[in-house]
Amino acid sequence: MDVSERECRLGAVTLHTIAAGKGPLAVLLHGITANAYVFLPLMRHLADHFHVVAVDMRGHGRSSKPATGYAATDYARDIEALIRHLGGGPALLIGHALGARDAFVAGARDNGLVTGVVGIDFTPFIEPAAFEALGRRISGGNRLFADVAAIEQALAERYPRMPADAIRRRAQYGYVRVDDGWRPLAALDAMLQTAAGMRESFEAAFVSLKVPTLLIRGADSKFVSPDVWARTRMLRPDMRMVELPDADHYAAEEIPGPIAREIVSFWQRDVQRDRPA
Repeated sequence: MDVSERECRLGAVTLHTIAAGKGPLAVLLHGITANAYVFLPLMRHLADHFHVVAVDMRGHGRSSKPATGYAATDYARDIEALIRHLGGGPALLIGHALGARDAFVAGARDNGLVTGVVGIDFTPFIEPAAFEALGRRISGGNRLFADVAAIEQALAERYPRMPADAIRRRAQYGYVRVDDGWRPLAALDAMLQTAAGMRESFEAAFVSLKVPTLLIRGADSKFVSPDVWARTRMLRPDMRMVELPDADHYAAEEIPGPIAREIVSFWQRDVQRDRPA
């Protein structure tokens, strides 16, 4: 798979992107503290069907890290600006966790830029304990590492079900060498603001979504509990909801093949059916 890198200047913010494939535009949006490169295996599966663009969102990776501006609407406006920068779309938005929340909010703005949404392991009603655990992971991961091996060891302990190649990928693309070791590329202040924003309700936006939407849950996810999943189904019984085995919250990295098959099937069955002739 040929992957191209591009810096997209969107006014005051520049977003780093990687892209592959040809076809309808699909934008991949990562979870908090992650970056575009965690999606490389999923991109390989999708590149035969889409022009896939994965983005380092603001505050993350190699993108701009402004002092403020980490609410859901800030991320949604970045998504809209990126779609316009890439040719105007409309785009299929595929997001994991934070990226799913942002895809829901951007899709609900109903401006013709979004043709469908895939949300991986995030919905309204996330329980406080899940956010508290997230906060501990953010704080615990924001430290100096002696070398890449130490990074990989820490990541393997944090994500015990994640494949070894995904751990290596996160270590390779998520950290930067400094004088006394290695530090995360994701800016701590941005992560703390983003995590606080993730606690804010986006139920109204979720309810108002009109574009076709697919929700995917790793069957062993602790972030989206069975109770949360059931409440979401009651809130939007019209949405397609799929639970996949052999995965937890990080399903996009653990089982990219099954995730991709669900996305392509959803695109062909639900999104293309609703697109104007």
